[in-house]
Amino acid sequence: MKKHLLILVLLLSGGTAFSQMNADYNYSITLRGYGSMQMPKLFNETDPVKYINTYFSGITVKFNDNQINYRLSGSYIKQGKSFHNNCNNCEIVSGDVTDYMFKVGFEKNMNFSRVQPYIGADIGYRANRFVGTSTNANPLKAQVVADATLYPNKMETSKNGFLLSPVVGIKFHPAPQFTIFVESSLDFFYSYERQEAVTEDVNNTRSFTRTNKSEFLLNPVSVGLSFHLGSNK
Repeated sequence: MKKHLLILVLLLSGGTAFSQMNADYNYSITLRGYGSMQMPKLFNETDPVKYINTYFSGITVKFNDNQINYRLSGSYIKQGKSFHNNCNNCEIVSGDVTDYMFKVGFEKNMNFSRVQPYIGADIGYRANRFVGTSTNANPLKAQVVADATLYPNKMETSKNGFLLSPVVGIKFHPAPQFTIFVESSLDFFYSYERQEAVTEDVNNTRSFTRTNKSEFLLNPVSVGLSFHLGSNK
């Protein structure tokens, strides 16, 4: 019994020593190496739930205060994208999407062990822009309408707005100087949207719409590495 009690005391002492080492760093620089995320919906795309993979697209600065970390983060993504618009046999839209976010928030560690779950929340600003071209994807329409009238459309849309993101994750501490993390979040995005389409023919017919939209965007996994700096020993 005494032997078991001694082992338990030693384990608790080791956990306490590790927590004190982490508390000796004032701030952290976090790099997101990989992320799987859901982007804002473009026009009337038929599969808006599709996830994209990102690599080294975000950085976060964390200010450490015992069990609470205050975080300031930003990300930038630019990728090519192709999707069906309106319906699978209506039109195909291809182009480039640019997305960037700025967030400020906090995370609270749930314990002081080497494996450390945490929860948190961020608020911020997001801007999303797409520029591309749509072409007909309906073979029946191509047969009925003369080819000369099936001109492509230049498509452009932008969304700018407010972002609120609850966060849950887990950290692994292989050494006091750095941490590996895995995180999931859900973005509530309320935005002002601007859509424009111009037919690339002799008339250059233009359509333009503006609206406010809200959507929930799931980011199922984000993996990265934090480097702890600013020792206050």
